Amino acid sequence: MRGHQPGDTGANGNLPLELDGFVGRQAELRDLTRALDSSRLVTVTGPGGIGKSRLAARVTGGRCAPPDGTWRVELTAVRDPEFVDHAVVESLGLTDHTTRAPRETLLAHLAGRRLLLVLDGFEHLVDPCADLVVELLERLPGLSVLAVGRRPLAVSGEQLLALGPLAEDEAVELFRERAGRRGVPVADDPHVRELCRRLDGIPLAVELAAGRLGALSPDQLLERLDDRFRLLAGGGRDALPRHRTLRTAIGWSHELCTPEERLLWSRLSVFAGRFDLEAAEYVCSGGGLHHDDVLDVLSALLAQSVVAREETATGVRYRMLDTVRAYGAEWLEATGDAVRLRRRHRDWYVGLATWCELDWFSPRQNEVAARIEAELPNLRCALEHCLTEPDGMELARHLAGSLWFCWVGCGRLSEGRHWLERSLEPEPHGELGAHAEPEPHGEPGAYGEPGTHHREPDPRVELEAHREPEPRVELEAHREPQPHGLPEPHGLPEPHGLSEPHGLPEPGSGSEHARLKALWVLGYVAILQGDTVPALAALQRCREEAEHAADPTAVAYAEHRTGCLALVSDDMPRAETLLRSALARYEEIGELNSNVLMGQVELAMARAFLGDLPDAVRLCEEVRRVCEDHGERWARSYALYVLAYAAWSEGDTARARALLTDCLSCAHTFRDLLGSVLSIELLALVTVAQGDPAEAAVLQGAAAALWPSVGLPLFGSAYYNAPHELCEAKARQRLGDGRYEECVRQGRALGREAAVARALGRARPHAGLPAPRGPVRPTHEALGTTHEALGTHEPAASPTRKGGETAG
Repeated sequence: MRGHQPGDTGANGNLPLELDGFVGRQAELRDLTRALDSSRLVTVTGPGGIGKSRLAARVTGGRCAPPDGTWRVELTAVRDPEFVDHAVVESLGLTDHTTRAPRETLLAHLAGRRLLLVLDGFEHLVDPCADLVVELLERLPGLSVLAVGRRPLAVSGEQLLALGPLAEDEAVELFRERAGRRGVPVADDPHVRELCRRLDGIPLAVELAAGRLGALSPDQLLERLDDRFRLLAGGGRDALPRHRTLRTAIGWSHELCTPEERLLWSRLSVFAGRFDLEAAEYVCSGGGLHHDDVLDVLSALLAQSVVAREETATGVRYRMLDTVRAYGAEWLEATGDAVRLRRRHRDWYVGLATWCELDWFSPRQNEVAARIEAELPNLRCALEHCLTEPDGMELARHLAGSLWFCWVGCGRLSEGRHWLERSLEPEPHGELGAHAEPEPHGEPGAYGEPGTHHREPDPRVELEAHREPEPRVELEAHREPQPHGLPEPHGLPEPHGLSEPHGLPEPGSGSEHARLKALWVLGYVAILQGDTVPALAALQRCREEAEHAADPTAVAYAEHRTGCLALVSDDMPRAETLLRSALARYEEIGELNSNVLMGQVELAMARAFLGDLPDAVRLCEEVRRVCEDHGERWARSYALYVLAYAAWSEGDTARARALLTDCLSCAHTFRDLLGSVLSIELLALVTVAQGDPAEAAVLQGAAAALWPSVGLPLFGSAYYNAPHELCEAKARQRLGDGRYEECVRQGRALGREAAVARALGRARPHAGLPAPRGPVRPTHEALGTTHEALGTHEPAASPTRKGGETAG
């Protein structure tokens, strides 16, 4: 792990905090610093816009950080209490593919570490946050927590720091500093001081006032303030004065906006976290705001600091402060347009996920991964909306299934399983129960082997699923993903030459197709988590219902993933039978995408384990060629893994290392923890073969630390485990048990980033001894033979490699 510095963007897309313009608060800085030195739980409280987050970031950035760093968790965009633990896991950079609860993952990874955890924006999740904090503090003596919110956690041992308004001098300094950023020089005159006093020194109110200086002078602002305060005095008589004052400040800024600006402000409140221009144009246009006018109105809101602009890895994006967004949401509810806007938001992100699934099998795969990462808060919001709408379950299944590449390829198995299982829950009217007893179509084998009665492909099947997008799609992507059957948005022109985005469920067969897809994706996710019983149940159910519905695409996917289950369960003959059958079905229906290529890689792995390395190499070279033709990198990385395994088996360790380096680099780019740890395991074996047993042991230790976040180490498979056992035996033989265990401990102490850096960045070793020829077999005889083939010569020098490590 590494500690987050102020301004860092967290793993879950946390917004950076601007500290270069931090003004005043010297007394509060000292108070908070002393509190953190004396208490393990400190909570900074105060109303929205008072500057709590900036104060916390300033203190944690300026004081001596704990050995394992300071980590900030932004909870503002989290709406589901069940996702509090997930948000913390994600912000800490922990990727866990197992069936463990996120809290168990936290406790396991943080045991023995000393760090400060900052929970920001928890006020709408007080109960789950309090429960989490209590357990973490009880079981992790090295942990301290700084909570930032509008109310206390109300737990034992909590030390509170209530943050009040800025002093007058500080408020004036803030107003002048923000005015200077906009190129408007402001003197320290009576009008400015009176304005800051009337705004009660609330930083957000002061900044919003400074944002109006492009049109009004300080004395004009002061003149307009009287009427707006009286008109928009918010809250009841029992509300705190500063809460009413903040509402007044925001309401006053709201009243200074034009009708179009107020309309857009309210509509932008449906976004969770950041959003881009195209999303705003689609979701917020119509009903009094033309699509072509959205940019101009958004620019006006930017000028007034209602919306902030940010440069990100995925391009220019926008965000609203939570308090500003909440104010807009109240106005949206008052207009009676909230339901329509939330549905448009849902439709946009369903369409986005559909296009991203298509683009995953293309040269834009890296961009798709980055885009989905940036859009996760909004995608979660859309999923939640689908699940809470009476007629939204079908879209929920479609959306959760379309995001398979995010769950599987980008390291989010646990979250994906959560959404998939929720989307497949029975509805009140029993829609899911209608498929409980499908007509028999032959008895499947233990792993869902093809039945004796196979239906011919139905002409209704969507044969263009996952086709490579045409060039015009790239230009028009995300412009207007309008699901079938929904009315056209007002003011948004239909994209020229584009049909409806493929994959959106249609009435009838489309609903069944979305359900079947959710089932096989759920099975796939459970397999990779090592949860074989639920995986088999989901895949058998998918297979039976797909045959009943005459859906050959779903039959192929169910059969494919059942073959994958047989592969990791060491039933190689059955795995080969199922995978070959699935690949034949894919070819018959014209299916070609990353999943199909992964099926060919899995078949190659089965062939390699069965001793046919030439066939395994042939299959993976074909996969690599297709991937390079289409710009696909994720499935290609797994093909490289099998090719590296074959190269090592044939004694070509230099080629094996080159292939594994490429494989690991790609897997790590996609946050694919399974691909990363498999690569590190095999790199350890290559390393010992090249004459560096100490470094091999370090890599084995690094892999051992990663496996608990993936699932059962090496799937519990004797075939996958044989190279690991061989590496350990040779390293122990050369180093001795004591030195071997010491090196393993060194590797275990590395965090994920440091482990990958170590595996990728170590210097080329001295010329080593050749690896064995022939496949690795999970038998003692084969292990013994391979041990001998590695030889016993020690290298002239075997320095411990350094570099790339960070505090883990």
